[in-house]
Amino acid sequence: MYTLYVGNKNYSSWSLRGWFAMKLAGAPFREVPVRLVDGSRNPANRSFSPSGWVPALHDGSTVVWDSMAIAEYLAERHPGLWPADAATRAWARSIAAEMHSSFRALRDDMTMCVRERLDVRPWSSALATDVARVEEIWNEGRARHGRQGAFLCGPVSLADAFYAPVAFRFQTYRVRPAGAAGEYLSALLAHPFMREWERDALADPAVIDADEPRNLYRDKLAGRG
Repeated sequence: MYTLYVGNKNYSSWSLRGWFAMKLAGAPFREVPVRLVDGSRNPANRSFSPSGWVPALHDGSTVVWDSMAIAEYLAERHPGLWPADAATRAWARSIAAEMHSSFRALRDDMTMCVRERLDVRPWSSALATDVARVEEIWNEGRARHGRQGAFLCGPVSLADAFYAPVAFRFQTYRVRPAGAAGEYLSALLAHPFMREWERDALADPAVIDADEPRNLYRDKLAGRG
C-alpha cells in the first residue's frame, strides 16, 4: 500500500495536488498528516521526505517527492490519469507544467486557505496577469474538450489536479470567471475529491499565521474601515 504525507489541508496547495493524483489513481493509500510551521522547511520532515517538503509518496522502499514527480510516478502505474489521445496529453502536460513552474504572483498574493472568504482587490498587475492566464487556460480547455466532459480535458485528469488549489484560491478570494472558465471552476469545486479535501480542511482547527489571508492583508482590510 502507498503512503502519502500531506500538510495542513487548509493551506498546503502542493499536498492537494499529490493527494488528488493519488485519489485519481484509485489505489489504496495511507494518509499521514504533517503539521506545517509558517510555511518553513522543517528539518524533521527529512525523515520521510528528502527535500523536507510535502507531499511525499512512499511505495515500499521507493520515495517520491514533489507533486509533479508523484503524478508521473502514479501515471506510470495506473492507466487513465493522463488523456489517452497524444495531442490532448501533450496539452494537459504542458498546462500542468506551466502551473507547476509559474504563477508566482498568484501563489504569493492568493495563498490557499480553504476556510477563508475575502476580496483583496485592487490586485497587483502581476496578479491580474496570472488570473487572466488561468482563465485563458480554462477557457481553452473547455473549448477544446467540452464535448467530452466537464473538466479541462473532458474527463477528470492529472491536469485538473494541478489546478485544484487554484479553484480553492478563486473561491477564497471571490474570483468569479465568466463563461466556460466559470463553469469549469464550479465543476471542479463540486468534484467529490475536492469536497472531501474541503471537508477535512474545515474540520482542522490549526492556524498558520503566516498563511492566513487576513494577516497578509491586514493593512488593506483595515483601510476599508
